[in-house]
Amino acid sequence: MASQEHIEKMQARQNYRNLWHTDLMRAIQADTPYCCFALWCAPCVSYLLRKRALYNDMSRYTCCAGYMPCSGRCGESKCPEFCLCTEVFLCFGNSVASTRFLLQDEFNIQTTQCDNCIIGFMFCLQQIACIFSIVAMIVGSDEIQEASQLLSCLADFVYCTVCACMQTQHKIEMDKRDGLFGPQPVMAVPHVQQMSRIDQPVPPSAGYAPQPAYAPQPALWTALWLSTCPTTFSRISCSWLSPCCLSSTGISPFWLP
Repeated sequence: MASQEHIEKMQARQNYRNLWHTDLMRAIQADTPYCCFALWCAPCVSYLLRKRALYNDMSRYTCCAGYMPCSGRCGESKCPEFCLCTEVFLCFGNSVASTRFLLQDEFNIQTTQCDNCIIGFMFCLQQIACIFSIVAMIVGSDEIQEASQLLSCLADFVYCTVCACMQTQHKIEMDKRDGLFGPQPVMAVPHVQQMSRIDQPVPPSAGYAPQPAYAPQPALWTALWLSTCPTTFSRISCSWLSPCCLSSTGISPFWLP
């Protein structure tokens, strides 16, 4: 019954539409310090991320987040902190994968094809290294033994790197969930507005940046505008139509003697 539920969850996970905020390829660029922390202190990071994924409520803790056959049978309700410590140290890979499944099911996140290829390459490399080790033990060849050791070191390196990037990916997703991702918006103080003066041909700008100046229009268009809009003209401040401004357009002020 439990295996059937797990199969149904895996099938439903393939239909999720949301994506991780950052994929595995860009996780190290998104948060380099935390990725280094996850690389050198992987079990500690796994413990912190699982506790954070449970909203710091350890009463909700279940071994391997309920995705493994041992879940709910290890006495988690009596001492969840100790059980979680045991999980992250003895079953580190399962602890990282369980936290990943927990976040995916909560936010309907699917794994991209690139992430699947990286995870699949990690597993295949481990299997090849294991096969070479078995062959080296059977044959007893020094060359195969050296190749097996090189493959094992490469597989361990890829495994640790992928797990560090994966845990960084989980941390960034929970930062987004908790509203901690990115800088908070800062309200800008508006510029001080100034009153226009009579000796100013153009009133000062307020609120927005000053717009680029346009070339002066011919005097004919200005005269037509003034003749067709007497009401609008009467409402404009005298500072806008100072003698200096009108003389630049070629119109003599009619109120001057």
